[in-house]
Amino acid sequence: MTTQADAAESKELRLYGILRPMPVSDALHKFVGAAHISRAGAIRLIWHYIRCKGLQSRVYRREIICDERLKSIFAGRDKVNRREITKLLFPHFLKTN
Repeated sequence: MTTQADAAESKELRLYGILRPMPVSDALHKFVGAAHISRAGAIRLIWHYIRCKGLQSRVYRREIICDERLKSIFAGRDKVNRREITKLLFPHFLKTN
């Protein structure tokens, strides 16, 4: 028989989709400091960095002004629209077999 604790523990181990930790590229590894991270976790850390450094454009709030650290993960771009962040991060998550 399984207990409630066993059922809760097994649910925590099954992470799917954007919550599943995946191996990342060297550039993203240097940015987040982890070899495996979920897509949601990486986006959360990137937004935290953007807000702490004040890298959002003051006039056009949807625009992110990239510093050298962000340029390393955003293909060297100077400015990025907030909707492009997920698309630009996609190549940094490596597929596992």
